[in-house]
Order: sequence, then C-alpha cells, then structure tokens
Amino acid sequence: MQSLVLRLAILLVCAIAVSCLTEVRVVTKHAGSGPAVTKKHSYRSHVTLYIEEADGSKKPSGWSTRVSDGADKDQPFSFQPGRNLIQGWTEGVLQMKEGERAFLHVPAEKGYGANPMGSPGGAFYIPANSDLLFDIEILSKVSSEL
Repeated sequence: MQSLVLRLAILLVCAIAVSCLTEVRVVTKHAGSGPAVTKKHSYRSHVTLYIEEADGSKKPSGWSTRVSDGADKDQPFSFQPGRNLIQGWTEGVLQMKEGERAFLHVPAEKGYGANPMGSPGGAFYIPANSDLLFDIEILSKVSSEL
C-alpha cells in the first residue's frame, strides 16, 4: 500500500512540474492603469522578443519594435488576441491591462514548437523548440469588435 501511495505521489509531483513548464507566465514590469486586454479589441504594442535559455538567461531573437532594443525606429506592432498569434502570446496578453509592460514567458509548446522561424544570420531567428520571452508593453486600444 505504501508503495502505491508513493508512486501516486511521485506521479502527482511530475504532473505538476510538467504543467508548470507548459504554462505561460506573466511578470509585470510596470502596472497598467487601463482596462483589461480582451479578444474584442486590437491593440498597439511595443515588443522585443528573446529566446529564453534553460538557465533563465535571454538572447535577442532579432525582432523588436523599439529603437532602444535594436529596431531602426520605434514602430508599434498591432495585434488582436486570438487572431494569427501563437497561443502563448494570446494567453499572456489576456492577463494584462492597457498601459502595462510585462515579460511573457512562453514555453516552446505554446510558441512555435518544433518549427524554426526566420533564418540563422537573417533579420531574426527562432530555433526549433525555443522557449520565448516577450518584453511587451500594451500602448493603447486600436479598435473594437473586429
């Protein structure tokens, strides 16, 4: 009986650990004072994308909309949650408010998975099975009910 209880306990711990590794985490840098982000609206944002290493360090992917992070000019990116985005981006921004700046930690399974994006040595590159780290600021709502 003890052996069975021990095995069940181990399985539970493993399931929790795997779940934590596949969840999107949002770490707020600056709180937003606007309304919550919803799927009903489009938003303007500043974004810098990093590849998040297993040790927690980050390396630039080559894609940013901020001059301060390497873009040629500040050029906000517009998006609507749930439309033409990776699952992790949508899950993360739906936990944010307008005006908020946060890090979205997106596991590979909710990012691009086994599909590399861009090209090595090109403007941007995301290797297959990369965990992603988005530094995203929701600037404003663009429109509603698209």
